[in-house]
Amino acid sequence: MTGLFEKLGSISLNTFQRIGEIWLLFARTLTYCGKAFANRRLITVQMVEIGVNTVPLVAVIAVFTGMVIAVQTGYQMMRFHAQGLVGPIVGLSITRELGPVMTGVIVAGRVGAAMAAQVGTMKVTEQIDALETLATDPAEYLVMPRFIAAAIMLPILAVCADVVGIIGGLLIAVTQLGEDGGLYITRTFQQLEISDVMSGLIKSAFFGMIVAIISCYQGLTATGGAEGVGKATTRAVVLSLTLILVSDFFLTVLILGGKPG
Repeated sequence: MTGLFEKLGSISLNTFQRIGEIWLLFARTLTYCGKAFANRRLITVQMVEIGVNTVPLVAVIAVFTGMVIAVQTGYQMMRFHAQGLVGPIVGLSITRELGPVMTGVIVAGRVGAAMAAQVGTMKVTEQIDALETLATDPAEYLVMPRFIAAAIMLPILAVCADVVGIIGGLLIAVTQLGEDGGLYITRTFQQLEISDVMSGLIKSAFFGMIVAIISCYQGLTATGGAEGVGKATTRAVVLSLTLILVSDFFLTVLILGGKPG
């Protein structure tokens, strides 16, 4: 029994230590954000990697997500002769929830893993130690450009997902449900409000910050050569996905003020 409590205590202490280290890395990164203009080249490179190179994947997944929502809701609405609600349902579902979350998950899987692997490789090959020897803080040179790029590009990717997802729903509404395309668009934008789009963009920015900080932290704490880098990459993706889904709930409650709608 004593051994069990010792193990639980060790796990708890290790967990709280890691949480503290992540918050310290986040705070250090924020202090360097004022130097963003001086590091604009590094930020631009990361924006291309995080944003531009991820657009095709986001577009493919978003269009089929919109089509699936339209199929599922369309045939249900046909029972009540309410096919005209398909557009608003697709639009609200994508902009408020699925667009930001889907984008965050894609970036965590594609870019977060790459971030952790890149930084982790630098760690195990002692390149991080070389930076510190040259009085360069890894939080400034490695983390801050990725942090800012992710916070900027995730909302842009979410907008792309929103547009493509709505178009995917339009294709199904016109070809399978017999709805007029112009009426679909009109009804969708009649129901969409700026607050719906903005809530999704706010979530996306937070998701980008989460992916960047968690992935870089896992890379900076990687040990044990190639095997350690692989484990750090896995932890980065799993923890990023978990925090995205958990924070999505709390952000939704906060944005909505605790009220549905």
